[in-house]
Amino acid sequence: MSREDYEVVIGLEVHCELSTKTKIFCSCSTEFGGEPNSHCCPVCMAMPGTLPVLNEKVVEYAVKAGLATNCSIEKNSKNDRKNYFYPDNPKSYQISQFDKPLCYEGYVTIEDEEGNEKKIRIERIHIEEDAGKLNHDDYGRGSFVDLNRAGVPLIEVVSKPDLRSSYEVEAYMKKLKSIFEYIEVSDCKMQEGSLRADVNVSIRKKGAEKLGTRTEMKNMNSFKSIVRAIEYEIDRQIEVVEDGGEVIQETLRWDDISGRTFSMRDKEDAQDYRYFPEPDLVAIKLSEEYIENIRKSLPELPESRKKRYIDDIGLSLKAANFVTSSKYYSLMFDKSSEISGNPKAVSNWLMSDIARILNEKELEPDKIPFTAENLAELVVLIDKGTISNSIGKKVLEELFENPKEPSKIIEEKGWVQISDEGAIKEVVLKVLENNSQSVADYKAGKDKALGFLVGQAMKETKGKANPQLLNKLFIEELKK
Repeated sequence: MSREDYEVVIGLEVHCELSTKTKIFCSCSTEFGGEPNSHCCPVCMAMPGTLPVLNEKVVEYAVKAGLATNCSIEKNSKNDRKNYFYPDNPKSYQISQFDKPLCYEGYVTIEDEEGNEKKIRIERIHIEEDAGKLNHDDYGRGSFVDLNRAGVPLIEVVSKPDLRSSYEVEAYMKKLKSIFEYIEVSDCKMQEGSLRADVNVSIRKKGAEKLGTRTEMKNMNSFKSIVRAIEYEIDRQIEVVEDGGEVIQETLRWDDISGRTFSMRDKEDAQDYRYFPEPDLVAIKLSEEYIENIRKSLPELPESRKKRYIDDIGLSLKAANFVTSSKYYSLMFDKSSEISGNPKAVSNWLMSDIARILNEKELEPDKIPFTAENLAELVVLIDKGTISNSIGKKVLEELFENPKEPSKIIEEKGWVQISDEGAIKEVVLKVLENNSQSVADYKAGKDKALGFLVGQAMKETKGKANPQLLNKLFIEELKK
């Protein structure tokens, strides 16, 4: 049997570090990095006699995330103790939420591989504290515990098992990342662990109603690794079943170098954690007014922006999806479009060259080094004919290396477009004289020859010739 004979069922538990200044139960800094154990105190180190105090901002950010993902908000919530031992968990329990999460029964909308809209249901969003971190000694002398991260506030977004492929998982993760960036509850820096996911994967024969046995891959913090791990785990489970075996419910570790999963331990169920209400914290009571005030504070979200870009501006679905995929793309798009008056050109630069350079440099959109004003000026300079599109690409490369006004870059580099008809005609005649075969090809009906001739002229002028004027003069001369 092949993969086509099976249905893949995936559910995610996405952990998102909230961007509060202080930790969830104490006043220690949540800033990433720092010397080991420099951002901790007796409370987050679980010293005897210490008591937690809930950070109100954590509740606000969690409710904000719930409203932005179409969740209902629980007005009478509470914290619980989730009991488990791990060396970087100083209390040997985690303060989390069990049966009364702050947010429940929400959804986000993604597009599947066929481009159809699909709702991914969210079972719950709850608050909890992060654990510390083990730093393993390279020489095998042991592991060192760094508690800087212990007590950093998290929301955990638990999806229903509605995802059916690694493609949908990536789309869902990117949608959550985008939403949380827009509402400014997290910086979502995956490389720093601010956004990570536990991925639950199972398979079942197509047409079967009963879910298969799931495995869980813990703490995945890159889209590429998540996709690779899911693809591997699907094939592994199918192979186990096809060989007559049974998939075991267990927690797995994904190794990015070998491209394989490895068993860590049997997968726990809820009863294994021995949940009970946290006795050191009072219940969380939210008023309707409190919830509505947060709802009113929400900015325009990606889905609304996408509809506006398509209906009001005329962007294609592909362009609107790309621009709204990141808060930073969207903000740059809005401002650059307003200044330049050419939103389609702005979106094209974002989708093509800017995205390409970011990918090559392995940078996130928030690391674009130049301003929306700079991009708008570049678009205007091309629209005015001051520079050609090909020179515009060179200017953009310079903007990434040495951001300044595009007009200054053009002046310094001597890249102003040649629009003098006499000067361009000289180049056209020279190119025609040196490429008689291409001239003959064009006159024989081979239209592609014109593109070659124009390319030679652009090469001759180092990309500075006005392309529209160049085309016009070539056609005039070729028709003689």
